[in-house]
Amino acid sequence: MDLESQIQLLIDNAPQDGITPQLMVSIAPVLLAIAQRLKHLQYFIVQNVDQDWVVTTLSNRANPGLEKRVVYAVSTIQDVSLILDAGLDPQVLTTSMYVTQLLFQLVALKSVDSIIFVETPGSITKTVEVQRTELERLIEKEIQKYRRKIASQVPPNIA
Repeated sequence: MDLESQIQLLIDNAPQDGITPQLMVSIAPVLLAIAQRLKHLQYFIVQNVDQDWVVTTLSNRANPGLEKRVVYAVSTIQDVSLILDAGLDPQVLTTSMYVTQLLFQLVALKSVDSIIFVETPGSITKTVEVQRTELERLIEKEIQKYRRKIASQVPPNIA
């Protein structure tokens, strides 16, 4: 499914409350811009049996006190073994997700700092990291634009 169709799916699946679909439309350019930097339209992630994403804590080698919590997204199901010995653990499942869905869900996962997209099949040397705080910042800018647009459309004598 191409990126435009993925965005439309997010909009269509948003709560039909009159606001959320329009907010999805307003943040779509952010999701598209980031997704276009990535090589694949869908990725595989690892989930536990409760369908929570498996999170890896990485420590800084130079400063072991610095840590970040990441989720790996790989381009082929075979590459799951590069990041986790999932085949040996019956408590984990591999799930395919559209790239825009991964990006959108990252914003809601406050316990995750980044998604690391493994771009080259068979190798973990080529990766792209998308930080949740940066994604949040870009989305917030788009939401502020949307709010200003809506505010400008309200007639001054509405009372």
